[in-house]
Amino acid sequence: MDDMRHGCLVTMLLLFLSTVAATPHRHRLSETATDRYLTKQEQWFSQTLDHYSPYDHRKFQQRYYEFLDYFRIPDGPVFLVICGEYSCNGIRNDYIAVLAKKFGAAVVSLEHRYYGKSSPFKSLATKNLRYLSSKQALFDLAVFRQNYQDSLNAKLNRTKTENPWFVFGVSYPGALSAWFRLKFPHLTCGSLASSAVVLAVYNFTEFDQQIGESAGAECKAALQETTQLIEKKLATDGKALKASFNAADLEIDGDFMYFLADAGITAFQYGNPDILCKPLVEAKKDGEDLVDAYVKYVKENYGESTESYDQENLKNTSVSENSSDRLWWFQVCTEVAYFQVAPSNDSIRSSIVDTRYHLDLCKMSLERASFLMLVQLTYIMEAQKLLVPE
Repeated sequence: MDDMRHGCLVTMLLLFLSTVAATPHRHRLSETATDRYLTKQEQWFSQTLDHYSPYDHRKFQQRYYEFLDYFRIPDGPVFLVICGEYSCNGIRNDYIAVLAKKFGAAVVSLEHRYYGKSSPFKSLATKNLRYLSSKQALFDLAVFRQNYQDSLNAKLNRTKTENPWFVFGVSYPGALSAWFRLKFPHLTCGSLASSAVVLAVYNFTEFDQQIGESAGAECKAALQETTQLIEKKLATDGKALKASFNAADLEIDGDFMYFLADAGITAFQYGNPDILCKPLVEAKKDGEDLVDAYVKYVKENYGESTESYDQENLKNTSVSENSSDRLWWFQVCTEVAYFQVAPSNDSIRSSIVDTRYHLDLCKMSLERASFLMLVQLTYIMEAQKLLVPE
């Protein structure tokens, strides 16, 4: 154990120094067809279905990947890359690969339960989703980590030896990374929790407010006017308006306005605000139709299928690698919320996307069972506000 502690300290120090030095030059590596992934070779692990029951011994097959080309045998670190609310198709060739090569690390990545090919059931009916939670996922990581360490020891013909483990995650997996470090400090040296959503928020108005700050006064005003014009057209000729955005299948107005809000947000969230702000501001100055300018932006720059925003799609209980929408909304409705609602004042997104919209989505798309769990979540979060005043 002393060797492990020493290895952890050395690994954490080197990773910290490397990250600090690399910060100004953090660019995405090339994503050509040949080098996008370090590996896409699937491996399988027999995982416990319910970590909280001493009586339920059911198992399911959980997909994972390993990449050992950079591994410094026998004492190199192991990087555990946490996959999240999506189909995990391999270990990406990104900055973690650069760190793995530098520090002689093995890289392993575990697919999140229920997502991709790691579904415990043949149907995603709400009653079968009761084991889908971040709490179960954390124990998945712990059990997998211990099992993988044991298998590594067996391959190296040794016992009771621990390599330094370090966990990585971004967004929701980033939260899992931080929570894993807190819950299982003896199983990892540390974690890199990037953009980690570690604190569940019921009404996340700050998301829209941050977009407004990032946009700047001129672009923000153009976006707000665009939203107002779209709302007026939606009230008078909604079908034609939706068709102009190639979103005629979004019959619920809230779904449509959520789609349009997300389309704009991506320009800021992924670091390219000019592709949205420049044409909108110019159109406003020239007296041109802002809605037409926004239609052009969405069609040219937002490739997300409208199916992801259709509540009818969320009712689909069939299992496939494209089931992420229903699964993630179940977690949203029962665990984390993060309802991206319009602020009461000075909002960019439409006020149609409010708390009631989200509650109705949970109730209608995910059935009564998850809605009752959401009610419990609401009470918990309201109690937290009383305990921790703003």
